[in-house]
Amino acid sequence: MKNESLENTIITLHVKGWSIRRISGELFISRGRIRRVLVSNSVLRDTTPGEVIIPKKKRQSKLDPYKEIIAELLGKYPNITGQRLYERLIEKGYDGKTTILRDYLNSIREVGSKTPVRLTETEPGQRAAHDWSDYNIRFTSTGKTERVIFFSYILLYSRRQYIEVVDDKKQKTLFCALINAFIYLDGVPKEIRSDNQKACVDCREAGLPVFNSRYLEFATYYRFRPMAITPGRPEENLKIERPFCYLERSFVNGREFRDIDDLKGQLRKWLTEVNDVRIHGTTKKRPIDMYIEEHPFLQPLPANHFDTSLMVQLVVNQESCVQWKGYLYVVPEQYMYELCAVRITDDHLMVYSPAGEQLVAHTLAEPGRTQRYVGVREKTGKKPDLVIADVISRLRALSAEMEDYIDQVKRYKPGSWRHHLKSLLALKVNYRVEDILVAVRRAQRYKVFDSGVIARFLEYNSEPRYSIKLSFNPNKNPDYER
Repeated sequence: MKNESLENTIITLHVKGWSIRRISGELFISRGRIRRVLVSNSVLRDTTPGEVIIPKKKRQSKLDPYKEIIAELLGKYPNITGQRLYERLIEKGYDGKTTILRDYLNSIREVGSKTPVRLTETEPGQRAAHDWSDYNIRFTSTGKTERVIFFSYILLYSRRQYIEVVDDKKQKTLFCALINAFIYLDGVPKEIRSDNQKACVDCREAGLPVFNSRYLEFATYYRFRPMAITPGRPEENLKIERPFCYLERSFVNGREFRDIDDLKGQLRKWLTEVNDVRIHGTTKKRPIDMYIEEHPFLQPLPANHFDTSLMVQLVVNQESCVQWKGYLYVVPEQYMYELCAVRITDDHLMVYSPAGEQLVAHTLAEPGRTQRYVGVREKTGKKPDLVIADVISRLRALSAEMEDYIDQVKRYKPGSWRHHLKSLLALKVNYRVEDILVAVRRAQRYKVFDSGVIARFLEYNSEPRYSIKLSFNPNKNPDYER
């Protein structure tokens, strides 16, 4: 808004001989504004109405023949970087410099209001950050647009970055990607910051993050302190969010990808040939040069990397199998109804006995496989079965109170007690031991020694381990295979 009083003060003080700097300090206004007022006053005073101001002749720029190409690329990729535009123009024969291209982009692009953000600089080797970002990318081989997940890890001092394409955002994927980043950058910082993703943070209490126990185990193994950003303050993660913006504008935009493998190949090349050697906007140095300074401060890698395989406890069912993701993996018959440790890697499933001995190792069933059983059964000519002495021993191991119930089943079911004890032990497949003991106490109180009654009680009063029932006879269930 025009302020005649202020302009008058500026003009009169300047006429008295005051410098622009002095006027700026006294009136608390910028020197640029003072210059504009002085120039405007001079033009009005020195130019008569009859004079014509001759405009400057516009010189032809080397960029002029390429402005249509620039407009086309900006229409297709609005956020493309000046560097990426420069690379595309060179392919078309442009031999000018980047300066006039950037000046031209600044003149045609809309610049929104900006809020100043203060970044906290860290010492070399002190901190890194990681995050995910999704992009919809069209592949030329199929013509389809697919969702692609990028994982980014950046050293906050040097700004050197590792980026990888991943399949999902699960914790195991995070661990594998972090290990790849440690290897790529040949070291581990003292602190690593993430957002509040479930792979890292279980919840927040009193404003502080409660880290996942498995993530803490991973952090302890590599000797870094885990950190998480505060909700509502995304600027804490600005150094990891901004590189995603640069990835989108410099790598994703203005490129075509044949398929996912082509994208990964171009990404590896872009990381070393563009991202590492660009002049960073904040540090004014190349990330690769600052990484050379930072590398001696990183912690060394361990001789062996963290084991990312999944460990679970599964019960061997009455078919002498453990179930994993809809498939049944064969286990030796003598371990039926035992609770066994199972280790799952990227391509194998290994079953261990209660004593810790490896029993079998199976290749994981490929998705879409029609055959539900994995592994070869021993051909004995009869159904898998257990020695009754072994059954009694395992029931006694559940609790001391089982001893009296076993004796009563033998007394009241003289002809079928073996069947009832085996069926009772088979309930471990579907139900927890605590629930089975509750049902047994109830049966004993009401003098019930039929395993079927206990099974029905558990069916109606407890939650099964699995979403499908496993302790049934497949021959009596025609829908089993379907």
